[in-house]
Amino acid sequence: MWAEDDLDPGVPCLESYTNPVDGKIYLMYHGTSRFAAQQIMAYGFRPSAGGMLGPGVYLSRDLNKASRYPLNLPEHERVVLRVWANVWKGQKKLTIKVTHMQKTWHAHGYDTAWCPPGCGMVPSGLEEDCVWDPNRIQVIDAIYPNIEYLMPCLHSYTEPVDGKKYLMYHGTSRFAAQQIMAYGFKPSKGGMLGPGVYLSRDLNKASRYPLNLPEHERVVLRVLANVGRVKKIDYQGHPLQKTWHAHGYDTAWCPPGCGMVPSGLEEDCVWDPNRIQVIDAIYPKPVASRGNYGAYY
Repeated sequence: MWAEDDLDPGVPCLESYTNPVDGKIYLMYHGTSRFAAQQIMAYGFRPSAGGMLGPGVYLSRDLNKASRYPLNLPEHERVVLRVWANVWKGQKKLTIKVTHMQKTWHAHGYDTAWCPPGCGMVPSGLEEDCVWDPNRIQVIDAIYPNIEYLMPCLHSYTEPVDGKKYLMYHGTSRFAAQQIMAYGFKPSKGGMLGPGVYLSRDLNKASRYPLNLPEHERVVLRVLANVGRVKKIDYQGHPLQKTWHAHGYDTAWCPPGCGMVPSGLEEDCVWDPNRIQVIDAIYPKPVASRGNYGAYY
């Protein structure tokens, strides 16, 4: 998905678990849209007006963290800017959600706020930094996702035929994958399409879940699903969006690009887990020597 080249000489690349040292320059990453990346490279960063750590420019020393943003954009529309960041004389470490300096650290003389990985501040558990002054940040270049990997599955554009079996995918955690393979699926109690087992014919879609887990902790289950009778749900507020099963349907199908899913990728919800047979599990594979993940095999 996001391959990282070797670092430029002279730029320290400490692991994100290492406490940054005052006055040092670090390699960091910023995830943004393609248009915003062009604006930043032309005119520089503009600090956000607010956020979890207050105003500033949000960065991370973890490429995996930066590559998830913006959350509301499909992956092929994102860009990660690789930057040098001078943390300068004060790096305030914020390790708990409730602190009197969470959004006021700059007023206390600090130039950067740092959230260590696994501290509970960020849902993904990955490291985050907020630099107050954008002049402390120099853009090196832009990293683009592997478009070949991110191309939407053409098969997912084809409307499922009633009674047919289809190859589909389900993204989950490693522990949950073991439970599913041992005991079968348990339908969710709710969701965008109501109760059921959520699947996709697009591996790219399934590989994003669970959203709150780092990629190396995810697994994609490859399954064979008998869709039974299918109802197309292609817009928010559809009269059968969450009641399709009560009207005699076995599967709800959201076509790609219909506006139902922020990523624009296809989604299916199968009411009866007995219609789903697990084939095997697909694990993420590192695509760079520094341990970045992204390709599923």
